[in-house]
Amino acid sequence: KIGKDTFLSQIIKFVEDAQASKAPIQELVDKISLYFVPVVMVISILAFILWYFILGHTLVFSLSIAIAILVIACPCAMGLATPTAVMVGTGLGATNGILIKNAGALQKTEKVDTIVFDKTGTLTKGQPEVTDILTFNKHSKEDVLKYSAIVEKGSEHPLGESIVKEAKEKKINIPDANSFVAIAGKGVSAIYDKKKILLGSRKLMKDNDIKILSAESTMRKLEEEGKTAMLVALDKELIGIIAVADTLKENSRDAVSALHKMGKTVVMITGDNERTAKAIAKQVGIDEVLADVMPEEKASRIKELQDKGKNVAMVGDGINDAPALAQANVGIALGSGTDVAIETGDIILVKNDLRDVVTAIDLSGYTMRKIKQNLFWAFFYNIVGIPIAAGALYPLFGFLLNPAIAGAAMAFSSVSVVVNTLLMKRYKS
Repeated sequence: KIGKDTFLSQIIKFVEDAQASKAPIQELVDKISLYFVPVVMVISILAFILWYFILGHTLVFSLSIAIAILVIACPCAMGLATPTAVMVGTGLGATNGILIKNAGALQKTEKVDTIVFDKTGTLTKGQPEVTDILTFNKHSKEDVLKYSAIVEKGSEHPLGESIVKEAKEKKINIPDANSFVAIAGKGVSAIYDKKKILLGSRKLMKDNDIKILSAESTMRKLEEEGKTAMLVALDKELIGIIAVADTLKENSRDAVSALHKMGKTVVMITGDNERTAKAIAKQVGIDEVLADVMPEEKASRIKELQDKGKNVAMVGDGINDAPALAQANVGIALGSGTDVAIETGDIILVKNDLRDVVTAIDLSGYTMRKIKQNLFWAFFYNIVGIPIAAGALYPLFGFLLNPAIAGAAMAFSSVSVVVNTLLMKRYKS
């Protein structure tokens, strides 16, 4: 692509939009700032009345106190506390290959306690390979692979592509089917040479009244090995099983282990049957498995977790992950994923490294701590500075704050907030 449509241009836009957006905590600070100035003006007037009319001090003395209060009060420090930290935090994210689309996502990520990973293409490489071909009813392995490839030739699913690739490597001719139908979450069917080919799950076979009892023990054995086993039928007759395995990404185990150390619950969501899903989850060290999930059910399963009081981040890369990414408290999309997943996610992992999920959560917590530090010093400065400017120390120590010194102190408060924020540059993921 060219111009504004290039990936680099999109990255720039994401970062600019994020740095210009407001975190939810900023809205609270804005409300406080809204009332802060009128309250300070009232305090200044009351202090003048107290010192001039009630305590009988000179006009210059009383005016000096009133002016010192107005000068030392610093809403700018409060106003700078959040946006400066958000700007540096999103910049640090981009430096580490993590695009945070808005300040709200930066704030929400810290509170996530449950991370849900899609399986295919997210935890795994999404490049499965055929591992086993088993036959029934006197059919050959070549027959099973050929018919499987014919029906999968029209599919764009990674499992289907692996079957077609295997057939080509075996130099098997793959003619076009007369028709092709993808049955969501169950499998595929096609007509070839006036014969109906079915390839998919037990549900698909059951829906078409095909007996699979003889294959059940073999299916279970393959699934316990973490393989996706698919049944192949030709004209109401079971002819074989074709098993496919997808290898885990190099960093999947490290990412899950690091999330556990952070005290997070890790969940895997997949359309695979429970036996296969649990075998893969065991390899990665995942706590909980949501298996047999139809593509359109992913968002509702995320909502079920939220209804239990969980704060959920969804990590995915596919078209069918988009509703779940939108439903989750924080949607995290892989940069290698589909455009709709990237568009829907709140955070994009440019490097497709799942360890960046850990970094995103850590960076969010780090940024929020800096914001809270900034707000503490901004409020602390005003809580201490205004009474001193009002002459609270004068009766005891004879100390009165000069308006010029009050001005320097006010400037220092803003500088201290900015300097504290800039120290974020030392962050290491």
